[in-house]
Amino acid sequence: IVMEAGATVLTGLVGNIDIPARNSSSTTYWVGEEVAVTESTGSFRSIAMQPRTIGAYSKYSHLMDLQATPEIEELIKSDLVAKISEGIDLAALGGTGTNSQPLGILNTTGISSVVGGTNGAAADLDDFVDLKKAVAVDNADLPSCSFVTNSKVEGAISKLKDSNGDYILSPYGTELGKQQILSRRLLISNNVPSNLAKGSGSSLSAIIYGNWSDLVIGLWGSLEILVDPYTDIAKGSVGIRALQSIDCAVRHPESFAAMQDVIAA
Repeated sequence: IVMEAGATVLTGLVGNIDIPARNSSSTTYWVGEEVAVTESTGSFRSIAMQPRTIGAYSKYSHLMDLQATPEIEELIKSDLVAKISEGIDLAALGGTGTNSQPLGILNTTGISSVVGGTNGAAADLDDFVDLKKAVAVDNADLPSCSFVTNSKVEGAISKLKDSNGDYILSPYGTELGKQQILSRRLLISNNVPSNLAKGSGSSLSAIIYGNWSDLVIGLWGSLEILVDPYTDIAKGSVGIRALQSIDCAVRHPESFAAMQDVIAA
């Protein structure tokens, strides 16, 4: 979902890298005829990125190979590719930055926060307004910005109506994947956490709003899929391993806001 939302993807990376992020801009000046513009230099910082490898491994037996239609190897390869993609999504959204994981948006210091309640709260239209406002006041709100949440929250807010009695998410004729709230896209993925806790509240969900181009996904090499028919040759088993080295970074935390205590049964 982060790719669909517009994350910036850097490919062909080699070694550890630093990506620039702006702290402050240059200053503009009004000048008269033949008057030199005063020099000003914005300040920048660097965000370190390094390859972090996600992998998946599976086996299939000799009989499974003989009996599977279509070929079991291709099915397993497809499944591993899907799981790697899902793992990258999970990390980009909520990675902890520990235990070899990238640091995801929800754990990035400096993103804005919208609070529902001491133990969580159901989301309403005002919460979406506050999420959008938190990004807008930092001059980061663009027409390309999107809300991203999970299907539990989607189900809950699909029942909400405005003061005119109209659903805030139209149930009529909406093209799949083209839903909008406050004239911004609403994208749905169950990779957005629904197992968060706050106070006595549990199984809480997140809503993220932001300029997703400021989420950078770095790729080192390409997805590597290796078939091993030899290690368990005595058993007739074949192993398949998939590896991809990536990292995630938020260039400007001001570009994102999150509500992480949504009650959505």
